[in-house]
Amino acid sequence: MLINADFSQNVVVAPDDHHWISSPQAGVERVMLDRIGAEKARATSLVRYAPGSDFPEHSHPSGEEILVLSGVFSENGIDYPAGCYLRSPDGSSHQPSSREGATLFVKLRQMSADDRAWVRTNTHDRTLWQGEPRRQFCPLYSSQSETVLLQKLADGEPLVQDHAASGAEVLILSGELTSAATLYPTGSWLRFAPDAYPALHASAADTLVYMKTGHLHPITLVGASS
Repeated sequence: MLINADFSQNVVVAPDDHHWISSPQAGVERVMLDRIGAEKARATSLVRYAPGSDFPEHSHPSGEEILVLSGVFSENGIDYPAGCYLRSPDGSSHQPSSREGATLFVKLRQMSADDRAWVRTNTHDRTLWQGEPRRQFCPLYSSQSETVLLQKLADGEPLVQDHAASGAEVLILSGELTSAATLYPTGSWLRFAPDAYPALHASAADTLVYMKTGHLHPITLVGASS
């Protein structure tokens, strides 16, 4: 299966384009944003757990990255509410579930074998944030091959991309972004190819975005083969 698998092209998936489909596990649905492979795939998805749903314990070749968007996600009996960021390396395993239901942003099989970082971060911890009142950053992960962070922007502030040549991936968590005459509302997922990053700025107060850079450069792109 190939979904938005050409990483040389820009991709926009707006909330109106979200098509929830059932996963093999009862009570768990997903929106496939990009995908290379069948059920065991390099994938970027929105995942929705119904209350009381769970997955059997399983491992994650090439790692897994999760941002909890709403509800409470549980892993091995530990609860992670909305705003928590989880990063688990190649070969890690867990047993996920949700008692009250949860919606997640999930990236699978996109880490190199030498990326061994375990990260469990609650982004509501204000001590993690830095920057100025109109543009604040919450670092989530950084290596030679990628940088992951949240940006919170006042109306009119630009979305900073320090490595435009490497492309970028953006999920709008609240507020909205604008590029030229195009408006991207809350829930939009944007993927910009290397050297194709447009000028983006917030067009609503307290716009909050997840942003990943560096991982789309041909040298660092992991798992992008059919």
